[in-house]
Amino acid sequence: MRQPTDHSVLEELDRAECLRLIAEVSVGRVGFDDGQGPAVTPVNFGLDGDTVVFSTTLSGRLNRSLDTLFTDADVRIAFEVDRIDERTHTGWSVLLRGGARRMPEGEPVPVEPWPDGEREAHIRLTPTEITGRRLRSP
Repeated sequence: MRQPTDHSVLEELDRAECLRLIAEVSVGRVGFDDGQGPAVTPVNFGLDGDTVVFSTTLSGRLNRSLDTLFTDADVRIAFEVDRIDERTHTGWSVLLRGGARRMPEGEPVPVEPWPDGEREAHIRLTPTEITGRRLRSP
């Protein structure tokens, strides 16, 4: 067990390492404005190159928040994935920010939603920014 004085080292991750790490995980959190302020919801997701794809219900807050007055407009969202070991004070966190939009009907979706029920709205996040940090033992 680590001693309380053994501080972890924080290091920045490059884009390639961020994408490698999140490719090994299937659940992340979407941050968006639901009209009443910031909201965060967990989703299972898939990667398609460097874009993130997830599904939600048509009537859900997340999908309603992605509706815009303009056809084919992107809505800015954040997407976060992490793995933290509280016992060793190590782990990593990756943040993607960029434009999200509904995928066209019939486009292949590289993820199968975990919850029962229809998830008719398929969302693609095209990141304009990918950042990450890792906490490692000294």
